[in-house]
Amino acid sequence: MSSSKTAKLGHWTAYMPILALVALGVAAFLPNAAALTLCAAALAGAVFSAVHHAETVAHKVGEPFGTLVLAVAVTIIEVALIVSVMLSGGPDKAGLARDTVFAAIMIVSTGIVGLCLLFGGVRHHTQGFHVEGASAALAVLCALSVLTLVLPNYTNSVVGPGLTASQLAFEGVISLVLYMVFVFVQTVSHRDYFLAKAPSEEVHVPPPSRRTAVLSLGLLVVALVAVVGLAKKLSPAVEQAVATAGAPKAVVGIVIAALVLLPEGLAALRAARANKLQTSLNLALGSALASIGLTIPTVAAVSLVLDQQIELGLAPKETVLLAITLLVSVLTLGTGRTTVLQGAVHLVLFAAFLFLAIVP
Repeated sequence: MSSSKTAKLGHWTAYMPILALVALGVAAFLPNAAALTLCAAALAGAVFSAVHHAETVAHKVGEPFGTLVLAVAVTIIEVALIVSVMLSGGPDKAGLARDTVFAAIMIVSTGIVGLCLLFGGVRHHTQGFHVEGASAALAVLCALSVLTLVLPNYTNSVVGPGLTASQLAFEGVISLVLYMVFVFVQTVSHRDYFLAKAPSEEVHVPPPSRRTAVLSLGLLVVALVAVVGLAKKLSPAVEQAVATAGAPKAVVGIVIAALVLLPEGLAALRAARANKLQTSLNLALGSALASIGLTIPTVAAVSLVLDQQIELGLAPKETVLLAITLLVSVLTLGTGRTTVLQGAVHLVLFAAFLFLAIVP
């Protein structure tokens, strides 16, 4: 990215997050159609602004800290949204955390990763990355996803997809501990596993100043808050459209999760096109791990403190989709080299996930 392009983008991205929050407030006083149009436009601006500020922060702190900033920031705000809906939704929202985490895993592992591998393969034919880093992330993802989303269906203390208080506490603790160990490995003990392997084709740009990086970090948080708020504002219209189309309610969660994950998805895709597949995988797999490692402990704590029932076990169809996604991810990312073929395989799984969500 040239310095002139950075300056041009920085001009409008500096105030777009604030404008997105203002648009969110103004939309409350507008007619429904006008409010939806304003929120949709503000959401697009907030997403692109978040991507720019995330890249600025990443350029300053370096990898893999930069990708970790965006993944954790998005997940923390997503968790806040889940908890707020849980507290206001009552018993019918018992499966919200499960559905959101599952949708995030599938969107990231099949959709975002698939697009990155496909577009990167089309442009660069073959791309390389550190297989040690990808294998470490996939090992943690397999363990966390199965322990939190599949195992609850097979415990004997509670009938169905629920857990006892002690089992739920155990799930929350091991999820957080395993995620924190992964972050330690990624950023401290084996940081070299997550550094870019192939050189970037972009023109070298000096890192931004500390003041610019701090400002971008603050604007990134504001932009992500705006993305979540606007997504929540648009959700009733999405629910109505889904109901009108006769699609299952689970589609609503997929749409909202996709909106929240847009900043990470765009940042990962841009990195893949710039021949930085390692950065793309750090973003994608890191966000999937953060979704489990931060969401499950938080909702477990809320459930235990407020004595609110939650359901974590997936239905059989979703369990099969999760299993084949994890298996294929281990195979396609197990050599350290990717082509368009791996991208096509992941995107076929993503298409199956979307199709079976609409036509169960």
